[in-house]
This record gives sequence, C-alpha cells and structure tokens, in this order.
Amino acid sequence: MFKKLKDKMAKKKNKQAEEAPEVDVQDQVEETTENTEEVGEDQLNEEQSEMAQLKQDKADLNDKYLRLLAEFDNYKKRTVREKMDLLNNAAKDTLSKLLPVIDDFDRAKKISDDEGSEEVFPDGVNMVFNKLQTTLENLGLAAMETNGEVFDPEMHEAVTEIPAPNDDMKGKIIDTIEKGFLLNEKIIRHAKVVVGK
Repeated sequence: MFKKLKDKMAKKKNKQAEEAPEVDVQDQVEETTENTEEVGEDQLNEEQSEMAQLKQDKADLNDKYLRLLAEFDNYKKRTVREKMDLLNNAAKDTLSKLLPVIDDFDRAKKISDDEGSEEVFPDGVNMVFNKLQTTLENLGLAAMETNGEVFDPEMHEAVTEIPAPNDDMKGKIIDTIEKGFLLNEKIIRHAKVVVGK
C-alpha cells in the first residue's frame, strides 16, 4: 500500500515538472539583481538625503535650544542684579530728603566747635547726631571727601573758581560748600565745591 502511494506521488511530480515551462534560472537571477540595484540606489540616495535633512534639523533645533538657554540664563542674572540694585537703593528717596537735615546738623556742630563761639552743641544732641550718622552709614550712605582732591566733574559740581593759593592747588578743590553723598557707591548728591584756578 505504501508502495502504491509512493508511485502515485512520483507520477504527480513528474506530471507537474513536464507541465511547468522551462525557465532559465540564470536569467531570473540577473533580472532580480538589476531591479534590486536600481531600487537600491534610488532608495539609498533618498535615505541619504533624508538623513542629511534630519541632521540639519537636529543642528537647527540644538542651536535654538542653546540660544534659548543662554537667553534665559541672562534673564535670570539680569533679574537678580535688578532686584539687588532695587534693594540696595530702595532708601534713596528717603535718604535724599534727610540730607538737608544732616547738613544742618553739620553746620550747627561746626559753629559750636569753633573757638570763641557762644553756641553750645549739647552732649545729648551730639549723641543723637552720631547715632544718626552711624545708622545712615550702616544703610550704605557715605559722605564724599572733597577738600584737597582733584576736581572731577562726574563727582563734583563747581560753584565757582578762585585763584589757587599755590600752584599745587590748581585744578583741585579748595573748599566744599555742600557735601556730596554716595549710597552704596552710587552718587545721590554731587558735592558743590570751589575750585582753584
């Protein structure tokens, strides 16, 4: 029985082989290779251009990211700097309005310290004045030292010029009419001075 089955299958194979057209295998391989090469080159060129475009897009996005990051970093630094300036100079208006009071205290003290003056600067008032000066210095207020310094138009305001007592005082400040003040090293009032010529 197995033998009959084998013979039947063999006959079927032979019949199919006879009915199948003869095809040259070599021609089929060459044709497939040519098609593959054409498709492969086109596809390779397409993939290379796509890869180049992706690399360019990546570079552009990376550049935008770095610029945005730098801009944000600059924004943070600028904001912190502005906030610090605001805190350091928050009292500028108040202290500017106190400067005439300080000038009056200075004049009263100077008059009472002159020899032969009948004016007396009481010890209690002197203590209050010293405490006020210390408090203002702690807030960053500092008086400019001007007498004998070289005249600087950015720091000083020349009220008048007088002949210098000697050649060394030419272009220098001879007298201070009104003190100048700095708040945290920024000018809040220029010194009014007399300059030697």
